[in-house]
Order: sequence, then C-alpha cells, then structure tokens
Amino acid sequence: MKKLIVFDLDGTLAPSKSAIDAEMSALLGALLNVVQVAIISGGGFPQFETQLVANLPKNAPLDKLSLLPTCGTRFYQYKDGGWQLLYAEDFSEAEKTTIIDALKKAVAASGFASQQVWGETIEDRGSQITYSALGQQAPLDAKEKWDPDFAKRKAIKALLDPMLPNFSVHMGGTTSIDVTKPGIDKAYGIRKLRDILEIPIAEMIYVGDALFPGGNDYPARETGSVCIQVRDPDETKRVIETTVACLSDSTRESPKP
Repeated sequence: MKKLIVFDLDGTLAPSKSAIDAEMSALLGALLNVVQVAIISGGGFPQFETQLVANLPKNAPLDKLSLLPTCGTRFYQYKDGGWQLLYAEDFSEAEKTTIIDALKKAVAASGFASQQVWGETIEDRGSQITYSALGQQAPLDAKEKWDPDFAKRKAIKALLDPMLPNFSVHMGGTTSIDVTKPGIDKAYGIRKLRDILEIPIAEMIYVGDALFPGGNDYPARETGSVCIQVRDPDETKRVIETTVACLSDSTRESPKP
C-alpha cells in the first residue's frame, strides 16, 4: 500500500497560478484522511498559500501535508499551528546575477521574447530563478496559447543549458522556465521526503502534467517513483478519487486469520 502521494501544483491540481476549486479541495481533504500528501512545484511559498492552503477544507489534517515550493528547493511542514521551514537551498547574489544574465541572453537569441507582457518576466524566488515568458500576472488564456507544445521553451532551454552548465534548468507551468542549483530539482525533493518522512520511494506515487524529458516533473520519474502523467486538474481529480477509494478499501479490509 502506498504511503505518500506527491503532486505538482500548476496544471495538475489547478490551472496556472489559480486557486484549487471546490471539488479539488474536497478531494484533497479526503485524500489527507487516508494517506500522507506532498506538493512539489515551481511556485514560491506565498503562491502555495493562496492557491492551495487557503482553499483546503477547514478540518483538513495539515500535519499530513508537506509543501516543497520552488521545485523542492524548500521544504515546509505544519507544526505547532504554523508552517515551518526545514531547509532552503538559496542562491548567492553572484549566482543570481549569472542566471538572470543568461536568461536575458537566451530569450533574446531565441527570438521568442513576447511583445506584450503582464508584470516582470524574471522572478527571484530565493532558491529558484523563474522566467515567465508573458510576465507574472499574465492572464491564463494568453499563457495557454503561447507555448502549448513546449516548442518555444525547448528552444530557449537549448540555448540556456550551455550558458548555465552548473545549474539545473527545467520547463514548468505554461510559460515558465525554472533554474535551481545543480541537482536541486523535484528528484531532490522526493529524496528529501524519503529522508524526512522515512517513507521509501517505492511507497510513493508522483502525479504531474510535465513528466516528459525536459519537463519540470521529469526528475521525479528518474527517482524510480511510480509516476502518473495527467493532462489537467480534471484528470487529477479522477486519479485522487481512485486513490481514495483504493486506500479506503484497504483500511477496511478485515485482517486475515
């Protein structure tokens, strides 16, 4: 029986930078009642709070929920009535400058710099630098149309990789590229879950919408965890329903004589 279900956030539990809806909230509440849950995503902790935590059922057992923002470069657990930071793999100022300069050069060289943006396109999240092609406040419909097949970001990433050989570069969300310290990605986050929660990777399931090579969920596949690729939050809901039903049935089974 699996002991931990790990999810991506944007595109998996909710549309990009949007709150989980009422159905997803109820399903996650039901899931937390039968198994431990973790969320690993490229967004910062404030985004986790507004998209996820604030919209969970009031009686949800938060002590069974682990939050790993910025692709696992940070780890939060709920203890003593609040979220506590267990670690943070932050960049130095020199590293931030190197990454930001490379992002600007790669985007310019790709020819895919958008003429219309909503807010800043490069965000310093402390332990992750994120490039959002249309800006941090871009409307969802514009983001979904910009790079639906990841072709633009694959081209930018191909330029960026040789510029940043000492960092990890992954595509995330609908328009973003995430840069973290080398080896600090969702695989790192899963291994931290293993060590901190003392749950073997073989007893985890990872659910995400970008499990293809180059996607920011792909490192999870490389850990050997069971992985489930989903198209969108609606498909994730069906996965959660099935998981809750299976785990609930297993706990109701009578012990064998």
